[in-house]
Amino acid sequence: MSKNKFIAMAVSMAITLLLPPAAVSRSAKIDVPVMIKSDPDIDACGNGEIIGLDPKGDGFLSVRSGPGGSPYTEIDRLYNGDQIYICGNKGPWQTIVYMPERVLSASCGVSKPWSTDQAYTGPCRAGWVHSRYVKATAG
Repeated sequence: MSKNKFIAMAVSMAITLLLPPAAVSRSAKIDVPVMIKSDPDIDACGNGEIIGLDPKGDGFLSVRSGPGGSPYTEIDRLYNGDQIYICGNKGPWQTIVYMPERVLSASCGVSKPWSTDQAYTGPCRAGWVHSRYVKATAG
């Protein structure tokens, strides 16, 4: 192996290991769809924020592919102050929609009423989080 190839491979591996987990590419396969309910009088989802994570602990909230731990997988990570849309719940688990930049944006399409019940398919990210770390801020 040439010296240049070795250096390129070492740099690539170092970047992958040093990036925070949320920055590493993840599969966004959803096992249980995030369903958006229709109601002509209210927005499809309300505004929310991630709160209460221990910065001395792991410091992140796992976004999961379904409502619960195993067998559902972690598909992303959120942090204190990240803004999300809260779209529904199943027990202590909430369905959310959020931008990769973790700010609210009308481009997600859930800050207005929907005319039919359906699974969220984008353009923003979606998944399930535990409600203990979610604070409703509007809606």
